[in-house]
Amino acid sequence: MASRRFFVGGNWKMNGSKDTLGELITTLNTASLNEETEVVCGAPSIYLDYARSNLDPKIGVAAQNCYKVAKGAFTGEISPAMIKDCGVDWVILGHSERRHVFGEDDELIGQKVAHALESDLGVIACIGEKLEEREAGTTEEVVFEQTRVIADNVSDWSKVVLAYEPVWAIGTGKTATPEQAQEVHEKLRAWMRENISEDVADSVRIIYGGSVTGGNCKELAAQADVDGFLVGGASLKPEFIDIINARE
Repeated sequence: MASRRFFVGGNWKMNGSKDTLGELITTLNTASLNEETEVVCGAPSIYLDYARSNLDPKIGVAAQNCYKVAKGAFTGEISPAMIKDCGVDWVILGHSERRHVFGEDDELIGQKVAHALESDLGVIACIGEKLEEREAGTTEEVVFEQTRVIADNVSDWSKVVLAYEPVWAIGTGKTATPEQAQEVHEKLRAWMRENISEDVADSVRIIYGGSVTGGNCKELAAQADVDGFLVGGASLKPEFIDIINARE
């Protein structure tokens, strides 16, 4: 566990203005953050340059999505090349809102992962089951298939963080129990051991997302296979500091 650096991503989603994000950035820049933890903030695309210009350099910035090619007639899309041009080093791909609100399928997400990695971006790749899938007992089947499509498109695992986000826990106030999160993370690592390699299974960071708060983060962070968090709503609040420092 100690060899995997704890990773906390904040997904600001479609929230904030220069005023409110400026206040959040000042809070982050002046806070005492655990130096052992890697922190990355996912800003709306229109604020990527603003976030990167104003956040302390030790805090990373991520785009929340990108397209699968470098340029072209794709109105409304942004490319990894543009993200890099803003000084940003990460992208979130496959988030459940991209999958279920905007209809992105596994194949498209895999293509995006491949192109982002070819463009030297780090990828926070999201997977997770819906409530009806968990209740039907197909959680493993769903997340293994999502992971397989991502894995088929990964050229360099050192630049990938896998985010397990049960869809039923995102923004609902319901959180997977530490035991539920650990169980899925452990099974994902076993799947990687069997289908990719021992080294990848041991080194890839698998982070948890889904209603993580200052109140539940320490217990989740104590699980052997939980290597950090992807935080939604709480990443816009001062408690994000507590989540970043969950391992202290």
